[in-house]
Amino acid sequence: MKESQIKENSDTTSRVISEIKLAIILPVFNNLQYTKKCLETLYQNRDNARLTKEQVKIVITDDGSKDGTSEWLANNYPEVYVLKGNGNLWWSGGVNKGIRFALNELKADYILWWNNDIQPADDYLANLFNILLSLDEKILVGSKIFMMHKNLIWGMGGKFDPQSGIRHMIGERQPDSETFSRPAEADWFPGMGTTMHRSVFEKIGYLDEKNFPQYHGDGDFTWRAKKAGYKLIAYPNLIIRNDNTNTGLIHQGSFKKLYKSLTDIKSNYNFSKDFIFYRKYATSPLAYVSLFKRYLRYIGGFFKWKALSALGIKKKAA
Repeated sequence: MKESQIKENSDTTSRVISEIKLAIILPVFNNLQYTKKCLETLYQNRDNARLTKEQVKIVITDDGSKDGTSEWLANNYPEVYVLKGNGNLWWSGGVNKGIRFALNELKADYILWWNNDIQPADDYLANLFNILLSLDEKILVGSKIFMMHKNLIWGMGGKFDPQSGIRHMIGERQPDSETFSRPAEADWFPGMGTTMHRSVFEKIGYLDEKNFPQYHGDGDFTWRAKKAGYKLIAYPNLIIRNDNTNTGLIHQGSFKKLYKSLTDIKSNYNFSKDFIFYRKYATSPLAYVSLFKRYLRYIGGFFKWKALSALGIKKKAA
């Protein structure tokens, strides 16, 4: 929305904005240092947008942290709603627990998925509320996500072709440009910086925490929303930066870690979760070729650099 339009409708806009209730859902497990920084920036962002605690509520699901997370929150942010888990909720279960509380107890209109290792631009919430004013309930709102320490795009939502099986992030690892300065329609969204109206959950249910406890729960849910008739649009003025240095498991040149990365819940290369996703949504056997290529690159790259390392050739840092 243009600044002139906001000024012309200032009275009406203020009245409508004041009626929007947003709940930010934040699942955590240890890493208290990330949560501290996350809350500091979220509250500063709320103040920048001149929003109240009635308009923006934060719900944290602490899934059995052992680093004093819940105690620190109680002492420093008593207005944050802290739900407890036993360590078996994982990402999807923690998000579901937070969403149910936000919808049933807080009567939130909108849900915003968040992670404690992302940092928003100073005007993130101000821009988000203005966007929500102009949209109907059938649109899921995504963010323009940059890598934390590089001036490269992490993604503006994702694309998935159920016929070919090709799945990728929009703008991944590309420098910002005019191409990414316009809203982008996506097929699925990640579990950070994604906002949706409560009606989405009322229509399609919650995240599939059984099949996708850690990875693909976000993609599965938002793809289901798209199939149910919702549009997914990422907005370039909703900017966040993602620190993925503490995310997932990779082989790191170790045979033991390679096996673990292919089987562990905490790994984005967990083969069984990928296979379940394709089994649910692929519409052609050709799609499995794309899945095979993904793992061929990953496993083949492991053995390639093992061989080159034996010859004294080291891989450059990414």
